[in-house]
Amino acid sequence: MELRDEKIHGIPFQISPGLERAGIPHGFTTRLGGVSEGIYSSLNLGNSRGDDPARVRENYRRVCKALGVDGDKLVFSSQVHGDLVRPVTLADAGKGLDRPVDYEADGLVTHVPGITLVVFGADCATILLSDPVRGVVAAVHAGWRGTALGIVARAVETMIQDYGCEPKNILAAIGPCISQCCFETGQEVPQAMTEALGEEAAAYFALGENRKSHVDLKGLNALWLNRCGILTTNIDISPDCTMCRPEKYWSHRYTKGERGSQGALISLRAEG
Repeated sequence: MELRDEKIHGIPFQISPGLERAGIPHGFTTRLGGVSEGIYSSLNLGNSRGDDPARVRENYRRVCKALGVDGDKLVFSSQVHGDLVRPVTLADAGKGLDRPVDYEADGLVTHVPGITLVVFGADCATILLSDPVRGVVAAVHAGWRGTALGIVARAVETMIQDYGCEPKNILAAIGPCISQCCFETGQEVPQAMTEALGEEAAAYFALGENRKSHVDLKGLNALWLNRCGILTTNIDISPDCTMCRPEKYWSHRYTKGERGSQGALISLRAEG
């Protein structure tokens, strides 16, 4: 199914119907509903892009209140366009907003109730995963390099091997990112995808009028998920392109890097 738009306590999100039915607190933010100003206006969640830290903190306060999660137990990714997935424990609570991040990871996985995982995007794909049966959630940042490396597959493998999850129970949501309409690339991108995924990857490339490739990041990540055994019916995908909708989303390409970041957040409900 498609993600849908929903405004919660005045904050616009995109929400996954599958994750919502499973009772998993989550949301993909837009650039709307915050207090940041200038090039960061208004809901910037990137705390390392030069925005006023007090405004970023207020943005998080609003987002956490809307989603009903504990702002003291956020854990951020530290994104390097790789395929490292970090298991998160209670000892990591606060890393990113309140404490330094002492690791590099484009994927985070936890089974600790109350912890909220946060990954960031501004054209790159953000992907949220949950196994409601085992009580495990994951968040993934997948740019084209991470997609070629199979970062989302690494996250699923971690859920299976470290937490005992079964693919048939895993729900996935692929958030708004640059879509095939706007993701024009050189040949290095389809070549990397083909080396990783074989001939099946070709279905997610198209030639533009100038003979450059247009690449479908959402479709390629859904293909990785299918290869891991995730049912297509358990994968929700945003219909939105970040570059087509600069009034709604941060787009690195559209702004030429002068921007904030949107976030994708997922949590397990705290007991009690």
